[in-house]
This record gives sequence, structure tokens and C-alpha cells, in this order.
Amino acid sequence: MTIFLTLAIVVLALFLFVVEWFPSDIVAIIVALLLAVLGLVTPEESISGFSNSATITVMAMFILSAGIARTGAIQILSDLLLKWGGKRPSQQIFTLGIIVGPITAFINNTAVVAVFLPIIEEWCHKQKVSVSKLLIPLSFAAILGGMITVIGTSTNVLASGLSQQLGYGTFSLFQFTQLGLITFGIGLIYLTLLAPRLLPSRKKHTDDILTQDYGLKDYISEILIPPGSNLAGKTLDSSGLQHKFDLDVLEIIADNNRFHQPLEHQKLQACSVLVVRSNQEDLLKIKDEEHLEILPDFIRNKKSLEAQLSSEDEGVAEVLIPSNSNLIGSTVKEVRFRQRYNVTVLAVHRGQEITRERLSEIRLKFGDVLLVQGPKQSLVGLQINRNLLVLTKRNLETLRRDKASIAIGICLGVVVVAAFNWLPILITSLIGVVLMVVTGCLKPRELYDAVRWDIIFLLAGLIPLGIAMDKSGATDWLANNLVAVAGNLSGYWILTFFFIITSVFTEMISNNATVVLLLPVAANVAESLNLNPFAFMLTVIFASSNSFITPIGYQTNTMVYGPGGYKFTDFMRVGLPLNLLMTIVVPPLIILFYGLQS
Repeated sequence: MTIFLTLAIVVLALFLFVVEWFPSDIVAIIVALLLAVLGLVTPEESISGFSNSATITVMAMFILSAGIARTGAIQILSDLLLKWGGKRPSQQIFTLGIIVGPITAFINNTAVVAVFLPIIEEWCHKQKVSVSKLLIPLSFAAILGGMITVIGTSTNVLASGLSQQLGYGTFSLFQFTQLGLITFGIGLIYLTLLAPRLLPSRKKHTDDILTQDYGLKDYISEILIPPGSNLAGKTLDSSGLQHKFDLDVLEIIADNNRFHQPLEHQKLQACSVLVVRSNQEDLLKIKDEEHLEILPDFIRNKKSLEAQLSSEDEGVAEVLIPSNSNLIGSTVKEVRFRQRYNVTVLAVHRGQEITRERLSEIRLKFGDVLLVQGPKQSLVGLQINRNLLVLTKRNLETLRRDKASIAIGICLGVVVVAAFNWLPILITSLIGVVLMVVTGCLKPRELYDAVRWDIIFLLAGLIPLGIAMDKSGATDWLANNLVAVAGNLSGYWILTFFFIITSVFTEMISNNATVVLLLPVAANVAESLNLNPFAFMLTVIFASSNSFITPIGYQTNTMVYGPGGYKFTDFMRVGLPLNLLMTIVVPPLIILFYGLQS
């Protein structure tokens, strides 16, 4: 009975992951609570994920990655991209991969992509090429590079912890580096040769991002406050214009003076002009109800719309909502975005959709790109804010460049000590965290901002599910049924089957959830058939990060989706052949290097 009850919870978890009614970390906690309530795990086991060595190690690696990023250590390597990138797309992709891959072997790949996103945006702007030619290769190279070492991704660390629970021991730092380097090399060659032909120029280089990329020409207007208006003498805030209508005031022009953000306490005058973001419907309402005059032809000269909204002190920028942002789940209005950051949201780019109306009501999600306008000083300030990632090259003054060599040295020390097995990776990574603070690479308060708490809670909630599957016999039941079905197949085809089924699962649910569900089953199947359990676990590990088909299957894919202006099908066009290539290549290589027999 407990077997089928556990399997029912597994099915429920899969359903909740796919429909996305709740964030994946919340789903994991719900699952852990259900297991405890139904008696499938003890209360202590239901929270054991928070003290699991894999969870703590992943948390430490996030902090170490933040230390590298905060000191500008990665920016030093990015200079090589500018130097060697050249002008041919194939050379640019190859150079990008050669730089990004080795970094993501030791640094969290989402942190690396976050650093390189604005660098590539700036580079493409100077080269006058579309960023869509490079951002998917950036994401894919980061995914492939993360498979070079055990600490390359949280999934690898989790798999190592699961292997220990199953009695096979933890993985050494370079346990599967040989395989990881070859698959990285094959993937990079594929991207270099075919990606330039398969990737479209979705987001073209332009000097007017507001008009060409966001279509805001019809949403930026000027309205005149006529003599005798009851708004004259009131502040913008007390006038209620921005609260009553779907309208944002970007600039006030009065007596030949231009007033910029913050504008809430700026007094309105008769004959002053307001530059606003609003739709035509609300403009007509304002005209009728407030008796304001809409001035025609805002774009009345050869200057671009972006140039007109920019000046020596004002600017326009794109900002990405990163995965650890506190803004996720809140609306622009709820977080008082304009007051909080002193910039105005002009549009929201989510996947293939661009929203220009009712912006205050949009509930923000990971991967959203916000087009914002405001004082350049405020835009620079956003570069040190963990809740937003500015997609322009970072101001180096905001980085602790003098600490870069120290941060690199700390991370190298962690890697060397772990590689020689002088201390467990859990201990070395925590020592590294302490050293990051002691040496000033990170401030104490930055530790908490560095951690991807959604991943930590996801791991902590899923680990009890693995315990329940083992205790209830669900893992054995699944393994026995798979053996009955696939018993007549050769070891190679069984490995290939696990690679395919894992790849499918990881596109629907998180890669961490896939590993928790399938790695114990794969090891059990191997034991039942007297085959090498490590070969089967390795197949699941590599396939779980083999997520190239959709923009939602892997965090880095989601990060480049909006900035690249991609369509959903662009990932499939480039990613599906790469998935198939890995399906063909990885199982034989595992058999060659690690053997199939027990």
C-alpha cells in the first residue's frame, strides 16, 4: 500500500511541476510535508534535506560564485572575448565557448551567464550584430561546461549526495571530467559549425530600441496642461494622474526647463508639457476628464525616440529579473518600483510577448526583461542591486577589482584541496565562504543575497521524496518493472533508454527533481542486471542537464530567452539536434570509459 501511496505523491509532484501552479521550490516543500503527514517519512526525515551535505555544498558554491562575480574576476576573462571574438559568427561562438565552458566547470553557470549577458549585449551593439546569434550558444556552452566537474552544477552535487545515500560513495571532483570534456568539445563544435546557420537574427542591432524592439512609438506622447487647468499648482503625486490612469510621467517641460525623475513632488504649471507613457484609450480619457491637450507628432524630428528620452543625465536600459530576485511574484505597483529605484517601467518583455499597457498590474517572473527610463545615476545604481540585472556593460567602479586575485585564489584553493581529497568538498567550500568574507571579497550581508534560496528549498524538499521511495519500496518496484520490460535488451540500449527518458523528464520538470526520481531507479536496475551502477547513474546525471530543447527546461535558457528576443521554436531548432547528438554519443562513451559490467 505504501508503495502506491508514494508513487501517487510522485505523480502529484510531476503534475504540479508541469502545470506550474506553484514555484518548483514550493512544490518540493508541499511534497515533503505530504510525506510527513502520511507517515511515509518521519518528521526528522522530512526536514533532513536542509542538513544534507549536498544542500549545504550547493549553498556554499553559490556564495563562492558570487565572490568571483562581485570582484570582477570573470570580467577579466571577458576581455579575451572582445580580443579574440573577431567578426565571423563561428569564431565568436567558438571563442565564447572556450572562455565560458572552463569557468562554468567551477562556478555556478547562472552566475556566469549573468555576468556575460551584458558583456555580449555591449559587444553585439559595437559589432552591429544580433544578440540572438550568441545568447543561445552562451547558455548551451554554460550547460555543457557545468558537466566537466562535480561542482559545475547543483544537480551534480545532488547526484553525488544521492550516490552516497545509496551506498556507492560520493563522487570525486573530477570523477567524470574525461566524459565532460569530450561532450563539451562535441557540443562546442556543433554550436560553432551549425548554430550560425540555425539561429535567426531575432533582435537586430538598432539605435532606437524603444521603437524597433518594443514598438513604443504609439505609447509615448506629450500632453499640455492648458491655462486655467485645475491641475496647475498641484504636485504630480497629488494630481492623481498616475494613479487614476494607466500613465507614467517620464519628464516635465516647463519654462524651457526639463525636469526628470523623481517627479512625484514636482509642481505642475499651466502651459507645461508632460512626456508620458500611455495608450491611446487612456489619453482620450485624460483629455475628456482632465481637459488636457494631446500634442500631435511627438517624434517630430530626425532624432530617435530613445534619443529624445535620453540626455546627458537621462537614459534608457533593459533590466532582467534574475532567478534570486525578491521581485518575483510581485507587481510593479506592489513593490513601488518607481519610488524604489527612481526609474519608470516602459514595457515588459516576457518570452515572445511584449506588454506596454497596465504595467503596474503585471506579476513579475524570472526571466522578464523590463525596459526602464530614468536618471543615468539611477541606472548605474541598479548594477549593484541583486533584484535586477542591467543588460548593459557593468560600471567597473561598482566592482571590487582589487579583490579579484584573492577571490580567484580562494576558489582555486577550494578546488585543489577537494581534488586531492585532503578534505571533503563540503568542508573546503565552507572554508572558502568564510575566507571570502574575511578577505573582503564579499560583505556579510551579501552572503544571503548570493544564495539561490529557491534551489536550496527545492533540494531540501526533494531529498525526503528519495528517502520515501527507498523506504516504501517504490524504487525497487519501478526498477523490477523496468527490468521485466527491458530484460531482453542489451546494456547499451538500456543506457540509451535511461538517457532518453531522463532527457524528456528534465524538459518537463527541474533537472534536480529528475535526478532524485530516476537516479536511484537507474542504480537499482543496474544491480538487478549485474551491470555497473555508476554507468547508469552517470547516464542519468548527464541526461538531466541535457536540456536544450525549450527555454524553460534550464535556468540559463530562461535567462537568455527575453534578452535574445527568441521564439520558443528557436530553442528547438538548435537544441533538438544537440539533444539527439548527445543521446547518440554519451552512452557509448560511458561504456568505453567506465565499463558496463559490474
